[in-house]
Amino acid sequence: MAAERDKTIVGYSEPLSLRAGELISLHASSHVAGPVDLEIVRIVCGDPTRSGPGFEEHAVATAVPRDVRLAEQPLAPGSWGVIDLDGLVAGDRVLMRLHVLATRPHLAQTAWALLDHRGDEVVAVGVDGGRLVVIAGDESRPVRPAPIESGRWYRIEIAVDVARSMATVDVLGLPSRSPGRDLLEPDVAARVAVATVWDGSIGRLLLGRGASGDHFDGRLGELSLEVDGALRRWDLSRRMDSRAIVEVAGRGPDGALHQLPTRGVTGPRWDGSVQAWTVDPAHYDAVHFHADDLYDAGWPATATVELPADLPSGIYAFRMRAPHGEDRVPFFVRPAIGAPLADVALLMPSCTYIAYANHRQLIDGTDFISPRTRLRPEHEYVRAHPEVGRSHYEEHLDGSGVMYSSRRRPVLNLRPGADGWNFTPDTDLEAYLAHAGVGHDVIADEDVHADGFAALAPYRVIVTGSHPEYWSTAMLDALSEWQRRGGRLLYLGGNGFYWRVAFSDAWPGAMELRRAEDGVRNWQTGPGESYHAFGGEYGGLWRRLGRPPNELVGIGFAAQGFERATHFRVADGARDSRAAWILDGVDDDRIGTSGLGGGAAGQEIDRYDVALGSPRHAVVLASATEFGPDMLRTKEEFGGSIAFPTPDPLVRADVVFFETPNGGAVFSVGSISWFGALARDGYDNDVARITTNVLRRFADPAPFPPPSPDLTVPPD
Repeated sequence: MAAERDKTIVGYSEPLSLRAGELISLHASSHVAGPVDLEIVRIVCGDPTRSGPGFEEHAVATAVPRDVRLAEQPLAPGSWGVIDLDGLVAGDRVLMRLHVLATRPHLAQTAWALLDHRGDEVVAVGVDGGRLVVIAGDESRPVRPAPIESGRWYRIEIAVDVARSMATVDVLGLPSRSPGRDLLEPDVAARVAVATVWDGSIGRLLLGRGASGDHFDGRLGELSLEVDGALRRWDLSRRMDSRAIVEVAGRGPDGALHQLPTRGVTGPRWDGSVQAWTVDPAHYDAVHFHADDLYDAGWPATATVELPADLPSGIYAFRMRAPHGEDRVPFFVRPAIGAPLADVALLMPSCTYIAYANHRQLIDGTDFISPRTRLRPEHEYVRAHPEVGRSHYEEHLDGSGVMYSSRRRPVLNLRPGADGWNFTPDTDLEAYLAHAGVGHDVIADEDVHADGFAALAPYRVIVTGSHPEYWSTAMLDALSEWQRRGGRLLYLGGNGFYWRVAFSDAWPGAMELRRAEDGVRNWQTGPGESYHAFGGEYGGLWRRLGRPPNELVGIGFAAQGFERATHFRVADGARDSRAAWILDGVDDDRIGTSGLGGGAAGQEIDRYDVALGSPRHAVVLASATEFGPDMLRTKEEFGGSIAFPTPDPLVRADVVFFETPNGGAVFSVGSISWFGALARDGYDNDVARITTNVLRRFADPAPFPPPSPDLTVPPD
């Protein structure tokens, strides 16, 4: 795998996961125009580091246009909305009402604009230098003498007298819940008049941007337009998971939102009495626009390829090469419909990939990771090109949390070797399964969300990725049903099944996350905004939602620390338990003493805990406790601001096994770092031996008998 100094070629695929025999498109851009050599490669291992088995890929013989010319494609972040009113003509008077809440009022941004049939602005409202301004022609005038307050709602009424070519704007700051804050807000509306040249034709309304294309940071709500006494009104709380700006008074049609602004947010009527938009939508008649929103790059297809129907299931990539650089754009291939299936499937945590898409944790640092000065080209690209959009781990430029992330754009860390988290480690698991030789397919989270139980049903064994953190309700329901019907699960990672996420058919490739109620998080949802716009479910930790991961996999997120990894130690009684076969061939009581970061236990770890739903009949085979001082219990484990004991008994990684209904079973390793210890000595090591013991037994159709009901109950 060639190293790049400066990244010049980027791209994305659509879709990310598909079946053999189906169509996939590549969308690519190059900062250096010219030809590139295009191939499809199968990625056996995408990890070029010493801890892995070594980078390995193979070209695929398929009909791909080899000589493709690339040019630079633009990225245009910034969400906005448009309501087409073409053909509407005002006789004497137009009256517009809306509410505006600006989150970066110090900038020059247009929040709302009325355009004529030529696309020219008749009148617009925005912010500039901390003040609300009205814009007409070349004139921009403050609406009120005092600066506006960031995060505060203002009611705006714009009356346009067509005959006099005059627009009058009234602005009133809405009262807050704080008497002190309201002291300096005038209790009467401020008014300003501006001249406007207009023939009375109305082309469209723009929300969140102006005709020149500048984008707004903030919220708009309660929008109406009255033309010669005929009322048009739009309700931004309707059809929350769609692109529609729904007209509720007038003759339509509905407007449309672009680049996925945030919905399910509180509007000008919200007073704290309602916490869910599904209960009283009138409190949520608003949309939050961001100048850095990017849902879809919108690039034309560079190549569209029909995959061979007999293409083996696996991890693949479009590989583009030119003298000035290269890129690999991964995708996942399931077996064709009707094709033979393996008994084992590797479940690629594509939800986690979307959540981390273009994350800046290595660039900006976090509370647990220091920023780095030397970065791989992929992260340097994100630093140099913020227009590629943000991950769920950042805030928007206005300080609000990123609730939506999308894969319909270049995702630079979804590349072989680009990141020590997620995708690259998961290719180590792919390489391990190939080495084990049991035969396996590859499926992805989005397949499980879309197909439910049917996506898992063909497989006796499911192997998770290293960090399956983000799960939708449909995914969790499917996995639970599959386990009840006898499925065998190898959870080969840590911090899994942690956050609830949501999807919408109207925004394919996008994922919604509301970081509500506790948990390790870089931001948190605002008051009254913990319910997803996609489907209306309450967001946050699955643990807080009554479905802790312990119930499904026996363990749950306990602690995180990234300075060094350590080893597991075989638990007392494990070698005499009904799960002793898992330790066959492992004589040392210390397991995983070397590997990525120093051992098999590290980064983010999970703990067995009956109080959180871990099955009482589970066998704890091994535990890791000898961590560095940076390994701290998760935020949801804090009962208060107290000094924790040293060592902390709640900072522990546990390897567990237990049986499930209909002859099924679960094996969980409780550590993200497990993958980094698999390939040592050509897979001739204790971690690989344990994993292989489990994999081969789980693939054996012989059912696991239920344990004796009089088992000694492990301590809580």
